[in-house]
Amino acid sequence: MKDLYQKYLEHPDVCTDSRNIVPGCMFFCLKGERFDGNQFAEQALQAGASYVVTERTDLIENPQMVVVQDVLETLQQLAAHHRQQLRIPVIGITGTNGKTTTKELTAAVLSEKFKTACTQGNFNNHIGVPLTLLSIRPEHEIAIVEMGANHPGEIADLCRIARPNHGLITNIGKAHIEGFGSVDEIIHTKKALYRSVMEDHGTLFVNINDTILQQGLDYENVIYYAEGGEKRIASLAPYLEISLEHCTVLTHLTGSYNVYNCLGAAAIGRFFGVTEEQIAHALSHYEPSNHRSQIDEIKGNTIISDYYNANPTSMEAALRNLSLLKAPHKLAILGDMLELGAISHQEHLHIINLCQELGIEAFFVGANFAEHHPEHSFLTIEDLNAVLQGQHIENHLILVKGSNGMHLGRLSLL
Repeated sequence: MKDLYQKYLEHPDVCTDSRNIVPGCMFFCLKGERFDGNQFAEQALQAGASYVVTERTDLIENPQMVVVQDVLETLQQLAAHHRQQLRIPVIGITGTNGKTTTKELTAAVLSEKFKTACTQGNFNNHIGVPLTLLSIRPEHEIAIVEMGANHPGEIADLCRIARPNHGLITNIGKAHIEGFGSVDEIIHTKKALYRSVMEDHGTLFVNINDTILQQGLDYENVIYYAEGGEKRIASLAPYLEISLEHCTVLTHLTGSYNVYNCLGAAAIGRFFGVTEEQIAHALSHYEPSNHRSQIDEIKGNTIISDYYNANPTSMEAALRNLSLLKAPHKLAILGDMLELGAISHQEHLHIINLCQELGIEAFFVGANFAEHHPEHSFLTIEDLNAVLQGQHIENHLILVKGSNGMHLGRLSLL
């Protein structure tokens, strides 16, 4: 590892996609279900990589080839070794909903004062976390590492690599039940972040309104935030306006649930000495992307684009938020919530009933919704588009939400 780490220090750009080689980088030949990066080892060198980490023993004579038994394990070990050399705060963020938005908001807040490194996009898994750590340079003063999981024990594994000395869990709800098996297992897996930070005698940031997050938490280095909860919401019209300690901030976010994401980011910023004025500036200028709580004016309608992913907790929150917003005409276009396993049947039925309870007109897309035979049900987004061609929908506030695999981005109204 010592020799490999020295190569990394000399060539700190790390690539895992042969189509995006950066000249002088280290290329790691990762394997997946549908690809094998080892097949592109020579191509990576030709494209400008300085070193290639590969499992191909036939390339061992090439001094630019670093031949290892397991490339992914080597990548993780290299990242863990790099983390051990860092002497800066590392903040771990996980949760069922809102972790990417909270990470982005926290990065915006901390960047007001510090040179900040953070997870790009939602690259938060067993590959993304090592790459995030290896992107931390000597000039960085603080780092934020987002961690995701869809199976038991994954957060603990990621914490062993990232060793966060500060941590925030946004919330714990029903997602990836198919992989976890139960909600109790989700809670245990997510709270591995707490256990890791506590072992390092670090600081936890905990939503004071969330009983699940506080359950069993016996630790003194806790900063509780979001006192007052949703009473801190000044307006939803449809952009979220919130009250901080001494000022009110109008954000570019929609959804009452985002108040906790904002207040979590503010609490972290305050802890690290970011001023109230700087926090307000960061929150008011952050603009969501990647179809998370985005608001767009498209084809005569106001669209709430929130279809990067969905689970029962986030779906219910989005619908309840839609019911609070004032608009002459409202419509929800909802896609199936995937990876719910045994609870899928009851959770999709609950969402259908919730729409009826809230008086929200809805179009449902996917086989899981369709099995309950709701009105306006379609197996695919193409089926829905065919019907929408004959309708004139204008001057509507439209929520578009569903799992990414439902391809709601193909909706003709977008």
